[in-house]
Amino acid sequence: MRRVLLSSIIIIIGITFLSRLSYLQIFSFSPDQLLEDPSIKRIYSYPERGYIYDRNGHLLVGNDPAYDVMVIPREVKPLDTLEFCQMLGIDKEKFIEKLTKARVYSPRLPSVLIPQLSKEDYAKLQEKMRKYKGFYIQKRSLRYYDTPSAANVLGYISEVNEGDLAKNKYYIQGELRGRTGVERYYEELLRGRKGVQYIQKDRFNRDIGPYKNGSLDTLPEQGKQITITLDKTLQEYGERLMVGKRGGIVALEPKTGEILSMISGPTYDPSLLVGRQRSKNYTELYNDTIANPTWDRSIHAQQPPGSPFKTLNALIALQEGVLDESTTIRCYNGFYVGKKKRGCHCGGGLRNLNSGIYQSCNAYFAGTFRKIFEKFDTTDEAMDVWEKHMKSFGLGDYLGYDLPFGQKGRIPNKEYYDKWYGDNRWSSSFIISNSIGQGEVLATPVQLANMTAAIANRGHYFTPHILKKIEGKDITNPKFTEPKHTTIDKKYFEPVVQGMADVYRKGTAKWLQIPGIEIAGKTGTAENFTKIDGVRTQLTDHSVFVAFAPVDDPKIAIAVYIENGYFGSRYAGHIASLMIEKYLKGEVTRKDLEKRMLEKTLEHEYAKPYSGEEFKINERVW
Repeated sequence: MRRVLLSSIIIIIGITFLSRLSYLQIFSFSPDQLLEDPSIKRIYSYPERGYIYDRNGHLLVGNDPAYDVMVIPREVKPLDTLEFCQMLGIDKEKFIEKLTKARVYSPRLPSVLIPQLSKEDYAKLQEKMRKYKGFYIQKRSLRYYDTPSAANVLGYISEVNEGDLAKNKYYIQGELRGRTGVERYYEELLRGRKGVQYIQKDRFNRDIGPYKNGSLDTLPEQGKQITITLDKTLQEYGERLMVGKRGGIVALEPKTGEILSMISGPTYDPSLLVGRQRSKNYTELYNDTIANPTWDRSIHAQQPPGSPFKTLNALIALQEGVLDESTTIRCYNGFYVGKKKRGCHCGGGLRNLNSGIYQSCNAYFAGTFRKIFEKFDTTDEAMDVWEKHMKSFGLGDYLGYDLPFGQKGRIPNKEYYDKWYGDNRWSSSFIISNSIGQGEVLATPVQLANMTAAIANRGHYFTPHILKKIEGKDITNPKFTEPKHTTIDKKYFEPVVQGMADVYRKGTAKWLQIPGIEIAGKTGTAENFTKIDGVRTQLTDHSVFVAFAPVDDPKIAIAVYIENGYFGSRYAGHIASLMIEKYLKGEVTRKDLEKRMLEKTLEHEYAKPYSGEEFKINERVW
């Protein structure tokens, strides 16, 4: 009986051990466990990064072959350091620094010693590398740009840092990842998936063949090809127009929210951030604190919107029933706040909604703003209603576009003014500058373009976005395909649209007409203040222009913001009209205007002495 019992116990224990081992090897096994096994070596093969095309199928970003010199520190044998460094084109101190960093990262895993060799350097090195144990050359691809434009939109890739490695276990030291723009936002689509090969080593650290006959090896998966919404021709044309100017241009397709162009000036050639000179070039670009070419003004520059903002105050007044199309307000070449007069350039006289818009009358919209606030019993109630209407156009908050976040602009609320003046100690006259897009209101170019698209659509917009297709398949993300409705009824948009159309026909942009194209737009001149030696100083005004066309079937909505560009139609208006004609006709017929805008610069304005804080607009304009 004891023998039977003892035998049973031994059998049960044996079965238990076998079951547990089987479970661990078959069901619980993870390839990551091989990292802890010193007899297994992992060799990665990297896929090509996904290509990026514009909306018309034109290549924007492709790949060129490149080669990295890799090192596995524990396998390095004594070598002629001087000869090796001369062969790689680095000094001994740099070599020791790189090797030490690789050893700290992992003595068993490969690290990049010298990144991004050219094909010529690779040809010279490949045969000689055999004599240097622990080093080898690994092929990968670098970005190739088939356009000199859209650097801030497309973004760039760079080597992962310690923060990246800590956050995402997918990456290992020396790998590349999207750092900004489309490359960053769609990193997981574009990067693909690297392959891995497991090599068994013997006790003498010699390779003896694939681990488990290669059953755990994987092949690399190429990154997805994506089509973005940019129009390559329009983007390149807009950037040429922006040479010698600072500001932002954003053009949208109103019916979809697709971004047709997103321009920041000054900009740079994206190919500068590729290859072994990437770090040096980026440092030079980043340290240019005057022109700020790496700062994307289209989504980061928060400036007063100026007169285009008047159209929204008109819509709110119509919605709240405080005026109609025939309501008139007299302009005395300006308007009064208390005993102080604020200027206007419309010429004075009675103004109704239509003439108020096309002649951009400050007095008319100051009176309109007062009427909105006078409707309500308290200023707080009026401010809440006004704020709600404004934010329904996508102002004062992040729009949710599929690019790394920019700035959210500002639509001030009652809490903002309570902090400034005190609770119940302010009224509409204190914030009257908001009636004409000055004061505390701030907006980015992409927000101005989106606001214009909402007017073009008579009351709704689609979230601006840059992704159009993934390997030929249209995106169906409801975030970008479902309309966002404003708080203004559709019927109130038509008189405002007609006023904007008259801006071109007989108003402040009457000399900007495009033959054969009906345009609705609004000029703007935004006051520009900064501090010089501690003194608040007014600089040359910013030039602002928004428009959409054609009026009855909008295919493009655009916002142009030119820093220190004088009045709205002088630079921003001309550039916007050229962009619209280029997109809708495919060519520009007004060659004289095109030549002037391509050749004229504002460098003389930017050379004027100022503190460099121009973007930090003083809170108070009046």
